[in-house]
Amino acid sequence: MIDHIGFPVSDYAKARAFYVKALAPLGYTLVMEVPGDVTGSGAPAAGFGRNGKADFWIGGEGGLQKPVHIAILADDRATVDAFYTAALAAGGKDNGAPGIRAHYHPDYYGAFVLDPDGHNIEAVCRKAE
Repeated sequence: MIDHIGFPVSDYAKARAFYVKALAPLGYTLVMEVPGDVTGSGAPAAGFGRNGKADFWIGGEGGLQKPVHIAILADDRATVDAFYTAALAAGGKDNGAPGIRAHYHPDYYGAFVLDPDGHNIEAVCRKAE
């Protein structure tokens, strides 16, 4: 089981604002922010999650190599739809509208958005509706 994941972003303030809005429909909030003098990198970090546990982190240290793909589990298909709408409104780019992805699994309902750095952020519900 993965406890948390983090990756660098090129513009911390822009990425932070994006994730605050885009992750809200998934029940994720900004749980913790760590200033650069504490992170060890000299750059701030923001941790997002549910129920007070930060499991999704971004850091302002830059140095992007390749985009990453993160899939966050949604409670239902309506939440996937809400994530997609919120992420686009927050400045994300469409990378796959909400819908069934039967090639993954018969009940795989996902939506994909590129964040400001080109990371592929997905919300997925695996429940039959």
